[in-house]
Amino acid sequence: MELNDTQSALILEVTNEGEISVEIATKNFETLASALCQAIAAKLVNDEDFQNDLMEMIDMDE
Repeated sequence: MELNDTQSALILEVTNEGEISVEIATKNFETLASALCQAIAAKLVNDEDFQNDLMEMIDMDE
């Protein structure tokens, strides 16, 4: 997948142990899309409540 100059993407990996790693793919770190990806990535990595909320939303056990 190739991104244009105004696009950014989060690349998520979850290990079997449930650890989440996040990378940001972008051509330009000074765009709104990139800033949003950076903010979401920070929440994913640092905010346990946010992680729990997401897991409740997707509830993989159903």
